[in-house]
Amino acid sequence: MVRENFEDQLNELKQRVFKMSEMAKTSLTKATYALEHQDSEQAQDVINQDEKINSIEDNINDDAIWLIAQQQPVAKDLRRLVMTLKATNDIERIGDLAVNISKSVIRIGKAELPEEKQQVLHTASVVKQMIDLVIDAYMSESIESAYEISRIDDQVDREYGESVEKLLKHMTEHPDEINPITQLAFISRYLERAADHVTNIAEGIIYLVKGKHVDLNT
Repeated sequence: MVRENFEDQLNELKQRVFKMSEMAKTSLTKATYALEHQDSEQAQDVINQDEKINSIEDNINDDAIWLIAQQQPVAKDLRRLVMTLKATNDIERIGDLAVNISKSVIRIGKAELPEEKQQVLHTASVVKQMIDLVIDAYMSESIESAYEISRIDDQVDREYGESVEKLLKHMTEHPDEINPITQLAFISRYLERAADHVTNIAEGIIYLVKGKHVDLNT
């Protein structure tokens, strides 16, 4: 009975991590929409919602630490709880990066942006696909999906490099547009960092299943 109750508690934690990741993805989706339409109100909504994600992280971590202290789990159960603590930190950071994107959108306002904006939006769509994939991988404990995330992250890195190069070139040709272009470059960087946090979660999934650490952010 004690073991069954512990399993129930672990599953309940897993569902809460799932809910938190969905909220972070929603924040990133809204922030991307705000960029596409240069909608400051939508961007402000992302900023206002961030505290909810932070609160969920705190509650999950408190309960995970309590389970470690009370149940003294070993082997895979301990790895599952450690992975929970790490994953919630990365999910919270993705939420923070959605906030950063939204703040940049507000700073851009209605300023005209170059065509490179479309490449940044494409990168955002890839990052959202990564989040969907890592959520599924987390729920199913699929290391195949975790490794696939690493390959997609390489694509995001390439797109980030291309975007920054093009934006810097545009900036030198249009010095009067430096402020909005700089914010767009920041957004590209925030998306690249969000992809890195997704990849961190993928590393945690591999650690959970195989009991070994891997570095996918190389």
